[in-house]
Amino acid sequence: MKALILSGGTGTRLRPFTYSIPKQLVPVANKPVLLHCLENVRAMGVTEVGLIVGGQEEQIRAVVGDGSPLGLEITYIPQHLPLGLAHCVQIARDFLGDDDFVMYLGDNMLIGGTTEAAKAFQEQRPDAALLVTEVPDPRQFGVAEVDAEGRVLALAEKPPHPRSNLALIGVYFFTPAIHEAVAGLRPSARGELEITDAIQRLVEDGRAVSAERFTGYWKDTGNVEDMLDCNRVLLDALRAQGPYAGVDPDSVLTGEVVLGPGAEIIASRVEGPVVVGAGTVIRNSHIGPHTAVGRDCELTGTGISDSIVLEGASIRDVQGIHGSLIGRWADVQAGTSLPRRRLLVGDHSQISLSA
Repeated sequence: MKALILSGGTGTRLRPFTYSIPKQLVPVANKPVLLHCLENVRAMGVTEVGLIVGGQEEQIRAVVGDGSPLGLEITYIPQHLPLGLAHCVQIARDFLGDDDFVMYLGDNMLIGGTTEAAKAFQEQRPDAALLVTEVPDPRQFGVAEVDAEGRVLALAEKPPHPRSNLALIGVYFFTPAIHEAVAGLRPSARGELEITDAIQRLVEDGRAVSAERFTGYWKDTGNVEDMLDCNRVLLDALRAQGPYAGVDPDSVLTGEVVLGPGAEIIASRVEGPVVVGAGTVIRNSHIGPHTAVGRDCELTGTGISDSIVLEGASIRDVQGIHGSLIGRWADVQAGTSLPRRRLLVGDHSQISLSA
């Protein structure tokens, strides 16, 4: 089995960050979402991966490379325009050949359950197998209507009147039968070739299409709130890795705290779960729970919790930061303490806050 991972989307809901960084590279718990996806695929026993990339291919190549550190062989497949998930299958035809494959959306976070789903697909080998989960408002998703035996009866993409509350969650298993189904598809009203339309063709042709309810943790990391939720869940699984060489006697660390090589904590209080990247310096600050600080950052006189701070960011004399996302190499400073506040700061930004 091969894997097709989609990482070519533009990430409009995560702007301003995605003007300068692919949404799949925004980190949760100090690891890009895309690397979490690749690790899940490797856990399925898959080693050959086709990676669909868009206009920010160079940044993705810089992080993923040839995949060898992950035990993978990566083939990059450019998609020049975002023309839909079924279009991704079409342009990956030469890479996929006649192999079964898993298609995985590179901005989705799934914890637990994907390995078991892959094993079930390989043992039973339906023409398509979909991971689904119950959602409160299925109008925002592809929706599957499923019978009591798990057979898919019908699918619809973001229907105004859903016939089910089972959403497709971005992991699909296919045999080569899907290639015939995507051939000749016409663009939907959104101007895209919908994978739900292709799977619906399989259903109408009497092919075996099954759905498996996913009971692990799942998020589509398309907005800041979901990114922060993923960050909290992953940080809750942290285990402290002390003793800490870079912590001075005037600092206090409580809970689960992980420090990267060369990180320094000076005259500060850190309440886990917290992860701090390599080379970061935290001075005279209070780092609250569920915060991930990237590598080579500098936080001085800072109060922050439930937030993600990306590589190279600098925060000085700002208190009360909560539920925030600070971009790479951003510079945020203030000359006075401020009420609790939320900041969404893109890469290379310079923010000066006043009372």
